[in-house]
Amino acid sequence: MSSLVIAEHDNASIKGATLNTVTAAVACGGDVHVLVAGHNAGAAAQAAAKIAGVSKVIHADSEAFAHALAENVAAQVLAIAGNYTHILFPATAGGKNVSPRVAAKLDVAQLSDVTVVVSADTFERPIYAGNAIATVQSKDAVKVLTVRTTGFDAAPSTGGSASVETVAATADSGKSSFNRSEIAKNDRPELTAAKIIVSGGRALGSAEKFAEVITPLADKLGAAMGASRAAVDAGYAPNDWQVGQTGKIVAPQLYVACGISGAIQHLAGMKDSKVIVAINKDPEAPIFSVADYGLEADLFVAVPELVKSL
Repeated sequence: MSSLVIAEHDNASIKGATLNTVTAAVACGGDVHVLVAGHNAGAAAQAAAKIAGVSKVIHADSEAFAHALAENVAAQVLAIAGNYTHILFPATAGGKNVSPRVAAKLDVAQLSDVTVVVSADTFERPIYAGNAIATVQSKDAVKVLTVRTTGFDAAPSTGGSASVETVAATADSGKSSFNRSEIAKNDRPELTAAKIIVSGGRALGSAEKFAEVITPLADKLGAAMGASRAAVDAGYAPNDWQVGQTGKIVAPQLYVACGISGAIQHLAGMKDSKVIVAINKDPEAPIFSVADYGLEADLFVAVPELVKSL
């Protein structure tokens, strides 16, 4: 029994989501191998070899993998899938793009958003926006999983000494091509990897107020900035700040929710945070049901006072 983790990387280093996925793979039992499919990605392969718990890194290098096109990466996974009982992807945009293709080609059911590995064939995953947990047993010969990274601690990025095996890269499928990317520049920590997040809701009333009230607190705390779906839909914050079931799933050490009522879809994205602080003038706001510390106050008064006190 052995597991294959599909690494997320930038061809130079391994992304944090891969470390959480390795922890899930270790829990499945057996050897853990990591596939690094990229272009000039030797540095990423060497970084993967240092991850604790990994016994082998499989390095496939080709220009076809330069931008992690799903069709090409899926073909590479399928080329070596016969050697594994478990194939694990991080439940990120990239992982969710490739994993269904692999599962479909293998004619097996995909297990999505796994948060607990009970045994080699039994897993837990959230359903109904996280309000219930389903325990799922798979009898498929190959289990294809996406792993909710907030459910697993990150494996140590150093301490491992895995071997690196270079394999022949599969040919470009020709089904898709990379056109361009428009990357938003952000000096703050990445939302899904941040230890502290300050989020704002619709109660802020405008993009200007969002920046005026939330930004100073985030600056003081060295935090990433997030937003509820209502705030994003209203244009107060960019899409990539959205936290929730239809946004990003986060679990920082500290989550500060300012003017967020706590709709189910938002709670599904942040209720696993270690410490939750809620500031809201509505005492009946659902956010208080999950908050460790709640302040019933006008955020336009409370947040500036908090900034002054820090």
